[in-house]
Amino acid sequence: MLTKILKVSKFLLPIIFLSILVFGFADVYAAHPPDTLETTSQHAWWFWPLILFVLSLVLGVFAVLAGVGGGVLYVPIVSGFLPFHLDFVRGAGLIVALAGALAAGPGLLRKGMADLRLAVPMALIASTCAIVGAMIGLALPTNIIQTMLGATILGIVVIMLMAKKSEFPVVPKPDALSQSLRIMGVYHEPTINKDVSWQIHRTPYALGLFVIIGVMAGMFGLGAGWANVPVLNLLLGAPIKISVATSKFLLSITDTSAAWIYLNNGAVLPLMVVPSVIGIMLGSFVGVKVLAVTKPAIIRILVIVVLGVAGLKALLKGLGIG
Repeated sequence: MLTKILKVSKFLLPIIFLSILVFGFADVYAAHPPDTLETTSQHAWWFWPLILFVLSLVLGVFAVLAGVGGGVLYVPIVSGFLPFHLDFVRGAGLIVALAGALAAGPGLLRKGMADLRLAVPMALIASTCAIVGAMIGLALPTNIIQTMLGATILGIVVIMLMAKKSEFPVVPKPDALSQSLRIMGVYHEPTINKDVSWQIHRTPYALGLFVIIGVMAGMFGLGAGWANVPVLNLLLGAPIKISVATSKFLLSITDTSAAWIYLNNGAVLPLMVVPSVIGIMLGSFVGVKVLAVTKPAIIRILVIVVLGVAGLKALLKGLGIG
C-alpha cells in the first residue's frame, strides 16, 4: 500500500505544486510586474526563463547528490551571473529547494535511503524555527545575510575535510533517545553489494542544532541541506547516503514553513520560479537514479566541493567583492 502511495505521489506532487505556482501566484505577479532585471535587457521575454530552466536542470542533479535543496546553489549562481534582483532570487531559491525535495522525496523513500524516523523529529523543530528565521532574513540587509551564509558554509566545509570515516561512521552504542524513537535501520549498498546496518548517537545535541539550522534556513532563504548533511553524518553518525537522502526529504518539510513568509511578502516572481521549479524537478528525478549507483566516497567529495564553491561565492558577494 505504501509503495502505491509513493508511486502516485511522485507524479501528483509536482503537478499540484506547479498548479499552485501558476495560479496561486497570479496576484503576486500582477502586483510585481517583471521589472526585476537590474539592467535593461534586449532579449525576448522567454530568453531568461529558458536560461533559468537549463541551469536549474543541471543544479537539480547536483542537489540530490550533495543532499542540498538546490537553493544553496541556485541563489549564489543566479544572483552572481544573471541580472535579477537579489530579493526575488532569494524567494525563488527557497521555492526551488522545496520543489526539488518534493520531486526527489518519494524516490528516496522507496529506495530505502531516506529514513522517516530520522527525519521527522528533526523536521518538526527545524520547520518551526524556519518561520522565525524568514522574518529575520527579510528584515536584515542583504549583504549581512550573504556574508553570514558564506562564512557558515565554509566553516562546515572545513569540518567535513577534517572528519574521517564519514562514508560509514562507526557508532559503538546508540543513545537512549534514539533507541526510544527507534531511529536505526539497514539499507543495501550496491557499490559494495552488502546490507549496511546503522544507528545514531548524540541525538539531543542534534535536536538543539536543528533549532539553529531552522532559523538560518529561513533567514537565508536557501533551504537547509548545506547544514543537514554534516549534522546527520558527522554528529549523529548516519552513513553518508542515509544523511544525503534524509536531508533531501527533510527539506520538503522545513522549507514549506519559510516559503509562506516569502510568499506573503511578495518576494516570489512566477517568471523566475516556474521555469526554475520545472528544471529542478526534472533534474532531481535524474539525480535519484544517479545517487543509487554512486560510490559514497565520491558523494562526500561532491558535497565538499559544492558547498565550498557556494560558500565562497556567497561570502564574496556579501563583502562586495564578487
